[in-house]
Amino acid sequence: MEKIRSTTVVAIKHNGEVVIGADGQATMGNTVAKSSVNKIRKLQQGKIVTGFAGSTADAFTLLEKFEEKLGAFGNNMKRAAVELAKEWRTDRMLSRLEAMMIVADADDVLIISGTGDVIEPDLNIATIGSGSMYAQSAARALKKYAPQLSAEEMVRESLGIAADICIYTNHNIVVEKVSSQK
Repeated sequence: MEKIRSTTVVAIKHNGEVVIGADGQATMGNTVAKSSVNKIRKLQQGKIVTGFAGSTADAFTLLEKFEEKLGAFGNNMKRAAVELAKEWRTDRMLSRLEAMMIVADADDVLIISGTGDVIEPDLNIATIGSGSMYAQSAARALKKYAPQLSAEEMVRESLGIAADICIYTNHNIVVEKVSSQK
């Protein structure tokens, strides 16, 4: 069975805005299996937005677990992320899942991995997936040399650059803004 590879996800917090975006490509071997996958999900009426990379079924399992943790911890995103990472690392079934997540609210952007990591990224730029290093490089340059751009413009341009370079990333981009906490 060929492994399904997919995606680039970028989240940027810039000038009071938090935006997350992802491309739409899922690849099986050297073939595009689907070009319009939505890898971004809104939670809590848009106050929390998630993006995932890796196996789609695994990502949906993690998304459900994350929603459970949000409910258990009063919608505290950081606490829910830490508790998910702990369970993901120690639970026998969850530890086999092959996916990563970015979660973001108006205050924080976090990367959650199956190794038990909850990472608050440098410069408020989080990237995961096959094209993540291309997108991260672009986002860092945009933040430094084009700070007049909005967070959404930076996310779109970073994903576009990744799509130009990474064969597992395409230009079918979905972007969501985190709703204000007010």
